Amino acid sequence: MARFTEIGTAIIPGKGTRLRLLQRNDEFSIKIAGTTGELMNSRIHGSEDALATLACERIADQPSPRVLIGGLGMGFTLAAALSALGEDAQVTVAELVPEVEVWNRGPLGAAARNPLNDPRASVHVGDVAELLRSSDGEWDAILLDVDNGPEGMTRKENNWIYSPDGIAAAQKSLRPEGILAYWSAGPEHAFTERLRRAGFSVEPVTVRALRPGKGARHVIWLAW
Repeated sequence: MARFTEIGTAIIPGKGTRLRLLQRNDEFSIKIAGTTGELMNSRIHGSEDALATLACERIADQPSPRVLIGGLGMGFTLAAALSALGEDAQVTVAELVPEVEVWNRGPLGAAARNPLNDPRASVHVGDVAELLRSSDGEWDAILLDVDNGPEGMTRKENNWIYSPDGIAAAQKSLRPEGILAYWSAGPEHAFTERLRRAGFSVEPVTVRALRPGKGARHVIWLAW
């Protein structure tokens, strides 16, 4: 079997941690240098697809829906959102690491069928928290997949997104009847209750990492 080859590296701003982009034939992997395991793999994206599909199906009938995605990753959440929405939609992806956008406009883009080429898609290079703090009733859906879940793994600053203040900022950023969705590697009852205390109706949905019935169990919180 062919081995993975490193084709790109990037530093996570504010942390100094190095990301590695690896390729083996048509398979891609992103890892944190010096650690075992993967952050993401292009063959395992069922839960990233579900994050977009579960949220966007609730707003697909809205006129000119606007969607904010926190985290570009390998582009699968963006691709699924575009697939679920009509031609009048606008989808903005906030990506902290500039090189991740470059990778998605280069060889990595083929993994998710180059969603950044879609005229409905745009990229904000920066922390999604900046957009949450500055937005006021702008988004029909906000999809957040910026870390491993409520307990930040790659960057401690990500914890703010899951805090009461971060939840309040996201709530303020939504349009009436808007939907907020969070991805997590696993369940956390305390976060479900945190969303409820903020005034949301909440539905935690268990999804599979690979495809229905296959792969690890991840969680999508839907809050409205």
